[in-house]
Amino acid sequence: MQQDPDGAADRRILFDAVLHPHRSLSPRGFAVLMGSVGTVSLAVGGWFLAQGAWPVFGFFGLDVLLLYVAFRLSYRAGRMHERVRLTEAELEVQRIDHRGGRRFWRFQPSWLRVAIDDPPEHDSQVVLSSHGRSVVVGSFLSPEERLDFAHALERALTQWRLSRWRARPAGPSG
Repeated sequence: MQQDPDGAADRRILFDAVLHPHRSLSPRGFAVLMGSVGTVSLAVGGWFLAQGAWPVFGFFGLDVLLLYVAFRLSYRAGRMHERVRLTEAELEVQRIDHRGGRRFWRFQPSWLRVAIDDPPEHDSQVVLSSHGRSVVVGSFLSPEERLDFAHALERALTQWRLSRWRARPAGPSG
């Protein structure tokens, strides 16, 4: 378990979302695809090899290798994710890249603004901003997923603000 120097782990979590890029091809699907492409390339390349066009056989092998490398790089990039967590004290955005590098942004929820086009366009972004600082989150999500995330976060922030307002002590009546 990772220690939190700010003690945020002791605070009650009101919203916690982990955003991952979508990968439409499962590992099993990848194995089936590579097996199919490899079999076809071997058969067609073998036919060219039998006809005396041996360089073509090498190009079929190169195609399979390049396809494999492209998918492996795509799966590696898919390891990146973002975590958006709202506690009683702050909203924290944590971005973890495909190499494991981490970046953090912290916002005071009272003044946080969540912005996205509604209805979302293909290039619409979820922008969290407060006091001149902003961060884009979920850029790898589909437009509908970005809109759903933005609405869920706005609902959580509204609940947070209402609970803070209700918890205020009543002022002197006059």
